[in-house]
Amino acid sequence: MTAPPQFPEASPRGPLAGVVVLDVTRVVAGPFCSMILADLGATVIKIERPTDPDYARDFPPFLESDDGDRFSAFFAQYNRNKLGLTLDLAVPEGKKLLKQLAERADVLVENFRPGTMDKLGLGHTVLREVNPRLVYTAISGFGQTGPYRRRPAFDNSAQAAGGLWSMNGYPDRPPTRVGTIIGDLAATMYAVIGTLAALRHAERTGEGQLVDVAQQDSVLSLTESAVVSYTVDGTVAKPLGNAHSFVRPYELYPCKDGYVFFGGYTDKLWRLTCAMFGEPELADDPEIDTMTKRFDPEVYERRIRPLLNRWMASRTRAELEELAGEQVPLTAIKDIGDVVNDPHIKARDMIVDVEYPDFGRLEMFGQPIHLDATPAQPRGLAPKVGEHTDTLLRGLVGLSDDKIAALRRSGVV
Repeated sequence: MTAPPQFPEASPRGPLAGVVVLDVTRVVAGPFCSMILADLGATVIKIERPTDPDYARDFPPFLESDDGDRFSAFFAQYNRNKLGLTLDLAVPEGKKLLKQLAERADVLVENFRPGTMDKLGLGHTVLREVNPRLVYTAISGFGQTGPYRRRPAFDNSAQAAGGLWSMNGYPDRPPTRVGTIIGDLAATMYAVIGTLAALRHAERTGEGQLVDVAQQDSVLSLTESAVVSYTVDGTVAKPLGNAHSFVRPYELYPCKDGYVFFGGYTDKLWRLTCAMFGEPELADDPEIDTMTKRFDPEVYERRIRPLLNRWMASRTRAELEELAGEQVPLTAIKDIGDVVNDPHIKARDMIVDVEYPDFGRLEMFGQPIHLDATPAQPRGLAPKVGEHTDTLLRGLVGLSDDKIAALRRSGVV
């Protein structure tokens, strides 16, 4: 494996210390993938075009300095712990420099439309010749193969094409997109898994490979039982609102100051629930005494839902959570303010803060991968455009200050 470059900005800690990642991605799916690798200790170099950097830098909300400058908190969250380098990949000198960087790298992550890097002369086939052990991770809407490979895509494209959009919402209303960029985020997770698997193979054999992750594929894999329900029974999944397709009770219920999720559907949990709400005899009611009976839609609507609504209505979310304790799965439906200030979230270090010079303090989500021997380091800054260009070109490529200055004058960096 390539030795880590000795830069003061790059953390040598973490399980991926020594792994060098070239990040030529934009917006979320690619940057989030490389951010996870950076949190885990990899030296991640974010490469942006000098005149056209990652446009997520213009996404709100913004940290603002006293003199009116601003820095995107959105960008900062997905690009923390990275080193910034500017490079114009459309010009010959820029292509040459990327190849020189690829010689020293272990991983390259890109999220362009398939064929874009090939047109630049920097696709997987070319870079494999430069560095046979390079792991080349490509994230796209529809993948590197197949009839849709060249179609442009955003997160909503994946939600639509992967089937998830058609399943979400309420039966009497049009389908509703999932309320976050689940297509991007799902592709991120699979890209990280694929990259680490390919990196493990490269460490053993010296052989790199292409990691091909599509948003459509990723979303499809999140549709739970929809595929087998269709292939086995011919059932097409439809919007169900807050209900599950067959598990009951397992949804949202109103209470005194909002809503809670309750999922006590097994026989053991149902018996505990009846006792918890002071009516233990209901666990032996012959109409609702088994899970199979409670799954029946007619029985559920006539007996179970009214019962749960009655139990919940006079209590607050906090009272219900306290009552349920460690017995049954009952959770308050929390807004993001509740979550950020949740003591358990804080105990898990899932809200981290960093101090941005000139801009002040930023709180953002932490790293959900918790390792006890080599913990992740999510408290890191995102780079300004090209912030570490000189240091990186000197340290990794061996360029002189005069050569770097000439590249800057010509617009290559």
